[in-house]
Amino acid sequence: MFVEVLTGQSTQGQAAEKYGVNRMTVNAICKSAKQGALDALAGTSTVGWPGKSPEAVEREAARREIERLRAMVTEQAIALHLHQGKSPWD
Repeated sequence: MFVEVLTGQSTQGQAAEKYGVNRMTVNAICKSAKQGALDALAGTSTVGWPGKSPEAVEREAARREIERLRAMVTEQAIALHLHQGKSPWD
């Protein structure tokens, strides 16, 4: 739809009629596609993470994994401590 409108093969009205949607929907789709294309060309687009570089996405994923593992180790340490029957005052 976007390519048809962009290249002049269809007007927004014609595309709306062809795909069975209203002109506002065509306009929104074209606007979104145009912005996505501009972001991709600018190198600021990562699928699912607008405006973040692949390295930043990886760092965030690594931080989340570290936090998940830290919580798991803490939980296991507490369970072990309770299992061994040690009181906090020993």
